[in-house]
Amino acid sequence: MKKQKSSFSFIDLFAGIGGIRLAFERQGGTCVFSSEWNKFAQKSYEAMHGDAPEGDITKINEKDLPDFDLLLGGFPCQAFSQAGKKQGFLDTRGTMFFEIERILKEKKPKAFLLENVKGLKSHDKGRTLSVILESLKNLGYHVKFEVLSAKDFGLPQNRPRIYLVGFLSEKSFDMFSFPAPLGLKTSLGSILEKKVDLKYTISDKLWAGHKRRLLEHAEKGNGFGYSMFNKKSPYTSTLSARYYKDGSEILIEQKDKNPRKLTPVEAGRLQGFPDDLIKKAMKAGVSDNQLYKQLGNSVAVNVIEEIAKKIVHVL
Repeated sequence: MKKQKSSFSFIDLFAGIGGIRLAFERQGGTCVFSSEWNKFAQKSYEAMHGDAPEGDITKINEKDLPDFDLLLGGFPCQAFSQAGKKQGFLDTRGTMFFEIERILKEKKPKAFLLENVKGLKSHDKGRTLSVILESLKNLGYHVKFEVLSAKDFGLPQNRPRIYLVGFLSEKSFDMFSFPAPLGLKTSLGSILEKKVDLKYTISDKLWAGHKRRLLEHAEKGNGFGYSMFNKKSPYTSTLSARYYKDGSEILIEQKDKNPRKLTPVEAGRLQGFPDDLIKKAMKAGVSDNQLYKQLGNSVAVNVIEEIAKKIVHVL
């Protein structure tokens, strides 16, 4: 995709392997600072984007950051100890959201995009989200949030995530709306590689274990177990960070063979990452298991890109 001339700057927090960065760079943005504490994700990020993220955000002074227009981050969600007391900073201290708050307070960018698991909406009976929204409002931001899924934006994966977008300007806030589903038909076949190494086919022992656990869960009346897909499947279940363990949430049917796991390239495609970026990380020595973990923790780039278009248009 042709990049526009850079028209805005952003910082990439809790950056992982830079999925959010990728989407905003495609809209003409320039990343002026990034932070990611996991050393394996740092390695992938540097291989993919050409610069190394800073480490632990809790050790970075907000006053030392360059100026920027947009704050971007898929922050980890931990419980807030005093959620619901509406004490702003006191409610969120000790959580990663506090790091976002202190940077917004100091730098006052025009807008932000935050991404999190869908469960944030109902976490602690909705109190966690209400503390977050209250804190952002106290900093002068007007905020909208929406749950969007990757499967509605051209990726064959059911991945519902909550997105929070905030603007300092009320006019920008009024002009912004979340993107509507694109209405594209998806199929898993569109992201599957033609030739796949035998090492991705699961062993007899693992396959027997998957089948046994499925039966045990069925007897208890719960729906846990492996999930099987083929090239005709419209979409898979959510790729998670634990995929590297046994691949049970997304197994691919194979004729006359045990099912197989996705390859890292396919897992990348499922999240909207171009093949060349995944291959750069592999070439840099990042293992398959680390890549599965990183991709499971990452974002659906296509969804972020549609939100990015809307934010950039408003700005």
